[in-house]
Amino acid sequence: MGFLDSINQRLIDLLGPFGPLIAVGMLGLLLILLVLPAMLQKREDPLDKLKASGAMSGRAAEKLRASQGTDKLDKYSSFLEPQDAEEYSAIRLKLIQAGYRTKSAVKTYHAVQFGLGITLLLLGVAYAIYKSSTGDPSTKATVMSILGPGLLGYYLPKYWVNKRQGERQLEMINGFPDSLDMMLVCVEAGQSLDQSIIRVSHELKSGFPALAEEYEMVSNEMKAGKDKTQVLRDMSERCGVPDIASFVTVLIQSQQFGTSIAEALRVFSAEMRDKRVMRAEEKANTLPTKMTLATMMLTVPPLLIILIGPSVYNIYETLSNANF
Repeated sequence: MGFLDSINQRLIDLLGPFGPLIAVGMLGLLLILLVLPAMLQKREDPLDKLKASGAMSGRAAEKLRASQGTDKLDKYSSFLEPQDAEEYSAIRLKLIQAGYRTKSAVKTYHAVQFGLGITLLLLGVAYAIYKSSTGDPSTKATVMSILGPGLLGYYLPKYWVNKRQGERQLEMINGFPDSLDMMLVCVEAGQSLDQSIIRVSHELKSGFPALAEEYEMVSNEMKAGKDKTQVLRDMSERCGVPDIASFVTVLIQSQQFGTSIAEALRVFSAEMRDKRVMRAEEKANTLPTKMTLATMMLTVPPLLIILIGPSVYNIYETLSNANF
């Protein structure tokens, strides 16, 4: 017991009153970091060994595949990827809508979350040890300095993906009416819908690259022989924009009922232009409400000083002379 008391006293002298608690936390974190690689190590399945020793044609086809640099992350796929299919699909769709389309996007996203969270957590622990050695922080401050950076590092990738998704969808919303006008011109000039989509994708690359990328993917899938209805529905799901979903519905119905695509594009493009004008008017109408607080803070205090200031000064002078 004397030995433990001496260690406890030495930790208190070195790290402050919470020295034993910080030491236990650091020891636990070190043990987790030491055990984690063994837990994440993916065991080789016996069936994989049989497949590896199978036909040479399968191995040759595997070699021909383009490497995406995900070998290291593939070892931890069972840990980095959600095991629930619905959850995996939701994260995959969010990353696609944010512009991250690679096969390893989900694994990379969770790896960044985990790595950034652990890194900032260790920095928080180091900062807490430094503050304990230089001062006497409270328990709440110590816990916040440790957990705060860790939570920030964990949620920072999620915030970034949501931000990218919103910016990309806003870009599509702004450029979609112009793309419909160009598509209408191409269709009325005698081009087919597939050719008009290819031309629009080339024209939009400089101004709206996200929307141009979606149109280009649609044209490539159509060239590959995929069903046009399914291609359009996939585009609607990838974009996540209600206007594009309505446009896809109009094209599918026009194709199924045999109506004129040019007439459908003309009506829908006019509706999208009107909708863009109404969206701009809506933003303009919200400006007075947003400016009310700034107007009150920047206008009312100077106005009160100008109107009431002289009177207050005269009252003060009168009271001072009367007291004198």
